[in-house]
Amino acid sequence: MSRRPRVWFPGAIYHITSRGNRRSNIYNSPYDYEKYLSLIAETQVETPFHLHAYCLMSNHLHLLLETTHTPIPQIMWSIQTSYANYFNKKYELDGHVFQGRYGAKLIDSQKYFVDAGRYIHMNPVHAEIVEHPTQYHWSSYHYYVNGNPPPFLTTTKTISLFPGPKSYQFFVEKTPTLTN
Repeated sequence: MSRRPRVWFPGAIYHITSRGNRRSNIYNSPYDYEKYLSLIAETQVETPFHLHAYCLMSNHLHLLLETTHTPIPQIMWSIQTSYANYFNKKYELDGHVFQGRYGAKLIDSQKYFVDAGRYIHMNPVHAEIVEHPTQYHWSSYHYYVNGNPPPFLTTTKTISLFPGPKSYQFFVEKTPTLTN
């Protein structure tokens, strides 16, 4: 049975999730996390998109990604395939790195957009890895709080929906979140 194609249009925004096969780790070292982020940046040059938030956990990932002119399957295929090839070669493995097809929930409102960003940024806190979201290095949250984001990360859209960065910080840290 074939899969239904993903809904796509220029400007579509998605909360992307992907988990390691059998819930295995997909990042074993700091270099693995850095490699995934570098592949995002490389893919963004070839097929432009906006990355509004990310959180790379040891066995899964979250991206808040907005397309421009390229459908989401092409973007994710480039990132995920390149990373799986890197991972399998580095660790001398064969087979799937990721469990099935990535999840892609279409963001259909500003509220859902900011709620998804908060959920992504609070993921390490909810997983009890850190006490505060700024303590987690493999998340985009510290760029929202401290500024100076890397070129592949777009913080302006999110911040523009609040009176300023401090308001977004309060929203993320003080507003109760529901699990997604």
